[in-house]
Amino acid sequence: MAEFLLELFSEEIPARMQIRAAEDLERLISEGLKKNGLDWSGLRSHVTPRRLNLVIEGLPTATPDVSEERRGPRVGSPQQALDGFLKGAGVSLAECEERDTGKGIFYFAVIAKKGRATAEVLKEVVEQTLADFPWPKSMRWGAQSVRWVRPLQSILALFDGAVIPVSFGPVTAGNSSKGHRFLAPAAFEVKDYADYATKLAAAKVILDPAERRHEVLRQAEAAAAKEGFALRQDQGLLDEVSGLVECPNVLVGSIDEAFMDVPDEVLITSMRSHQKYFSLLKADGRLANRFLVVSNMQAADGGKAIVAGNERVLRARLSDAKFFWDTDRKVKLGNRLPKLAERLYYAKLGTMLDKVERVKALSVVIAGLIGADAKQAERAAELAKADLSSEMVGEFPELQGLMGRYYALNDGEQPVVADAIADHYAPQGPGDRCPTAPVSVSVALADKLDSLVGFFAIDEKPTGSKDPFALRRAALGVIRLILENGLRLSLGGLFKQAHAGFKVSLAIGAEQTAADLLDFFADRLTVALREKGVRHDLIAAVFALGGEDDLVRLLARVEALKDFVASEDGGNLLIAYRRAANIVGIEEKKDGKSYRKKGVSIDYLLGPEEKILWDSLGVAAPKIHDYLGKESYRQAMSQMARLRGAVDTFFDGVIVNSKNEREREQRLRLLGNVCDVMDLVADFSKVEG
Repeated sequence: MAEFLLELFSEEIPARMQIRAAEDLERLISEGLKKNGLDWSGLRSHVTPRRLNLVIEGLPTATPDVSEERRGPRVGSPQQALDGFLKGAGVSLAECEERDTGKGIFYFAVIAKKGRATAEVLKEVVEQTLADFPWPKSMRWGAQSVRWVRPLQSILALFDGAVIPVSFGPVTAGNSSKGHRFLAPAAFEVKDYADYATKLAAAKVILDPAERRHEVLRQAEAAAAKEGFALRQDQGLLDEVSGLVECPNVLVGSIDEAFMDVPDEVLITSMRSHQKYFSLLKADGRLANRFLVVSNMQAADGGKAIVAGNERVLRARLSDAKFFWDTDRKVKLGNRLPKLAERLYYAKLGTMLDKVERVKALSVVIAGLIGADAKQAERAAELAKADLSSEMVGEFPELQGLMGRYYALNDGEQPVVADAIADHYAPQGPGDRCPTAPVSVSVALADKLDSLVGFFAIDEKPTGSKDPFALRRAALGVIRLILENGLRLSLGGLFKQAHAGFKVSLAIGAEQTAADLLDFFADRLTVALREKGVRHDLIAAVFALGGEDDLVRLLARVEALKDFVASEDGGNLLIAYRRAANIVGIEEKKDGKSYRKKGVSIDYLLGPEEKILWDSLGVAAPKIHDYLGKESYRQAMSQMARLRGAVDTFFDGVIVNSKNEREREQRLRLLGNVCDVMDLVADFSKVEG
């Protein structure tokens, strides 16, 4: 068994592409080797800003010999058919056997394929991988026809210590690599992976991305602690910075005090977006006047020149931010509203000002339903989008809403209104904070519902993996706002209310839009609950009842159903339900008529088992109805569980398909009644297990 080592050395690979590139390299090489019948004991890949690396352990030195048997035409078939078979199999007639298969005598060819040298296979697989590599963006360089993410400089390809002459464009593989661009640029020869890893480490390159990430975090936390501050956690920035350096060196810089009156979020965003700096926080959570820069150098002066250069660049960046902050506050948010008429929301849905008017009206309606202050909700909705025309949001779009809050407070708006402006985009994902203040919830719901109804009403729905208007995220946001705040709202009614607010012509009417959206929300809620471990069949069983658009009530029913089917009585009653439903279904199909939702004539229920079940249903059904009306779902299911004994007794002592036709029909109707009563709670035909 032997080892294969591959390194693709290039100019800098964009950080956002690195992890996917390492995964694609693994996948393509693995698939190519498996197609050739090769297996191995270990495979791993790494990536740095300038290199993709793969090592495979436990490869055989040759592919196995294989023998393939092919059946040809029947003996005596036309010559043309025989010639085609011989040509395809690559054999002569003398090399074929004649065999009697019981259905005639046929020609058989046994094709023996000798194994190939693994080195030969590796060359083909690697070259094909390079040609097919799925970079999101790639380039040609010089006069080359091949493409790579950045100009490819060298290839290291060793199998069992020997060079595999892989060729790609102007580059042919060898046995050498290079270290850090500045700290150890000299080339060095490699014998195997252990030698390669040792020499790279000596050449100031941390090959493993996870190890680099850990080193950046370790140095950053140590530097923050030394300054007496805490590191602001930012996993996305940590991942990106780890993809920009091969030898991380964390340095501390200072922010001029002149900029510290600018909101923390602005300073953090400016440093993060433009300069990839980490922020430090004081004990009270406020931004400290320090930042961390991750250098790819180990300077002789301890990094003083690097820090000074970064501080100069940061001053220029923050001067712009401070200018935007000071300039924007000279214009009140309310005075920015006319500008929204110049900003198109969507071609078929009007301007951003049109959206603001719709969200205002809908916010007032929702505020009345959830007990929020209607005037505050209306004012917050009116100002929610006004910061879109500010200089700051023009430079940093990710600060929209947040800057609106600061400007609203500067204008003297009530804090609850300002908070609602900041919160109205939330929650934007499963990890995002969900607003709880009633005014904030009113505006956040109105904004999302307006978007959902608008795009559904012009038939711009999500399809497959495409969701250009983030409607799935908006729906999940609505679900979280409702469930986490325990809001009792009729979604169908709100959809229709939102639809009525559009002054433009919509392709789809209010009723159909509401129906489509309820189906869409059913799918989104299913996804959300599945992620929390709720069985999909239980969700389907409750949704199948139809007509339910109160998410709190619906979730309560699902939770009660989950506990019910997990209990012994519930599990056994579910089995009995299936038995009853199957019998009734079979007989309905045979007889061409329904036995569900039919009255039962007790004159034909002669046996004690039938009467016990009938009496039990008579007691249980009204109580179940009553509990369901009070939304006491657990009590309703507890009452239903009491039917178990009567149903078991019925099946033990009664033959349903009696020879007496009237008796048979009444027994089938009785079983239909059992199913009908249980289906008041959920559609048990959807429940699995």
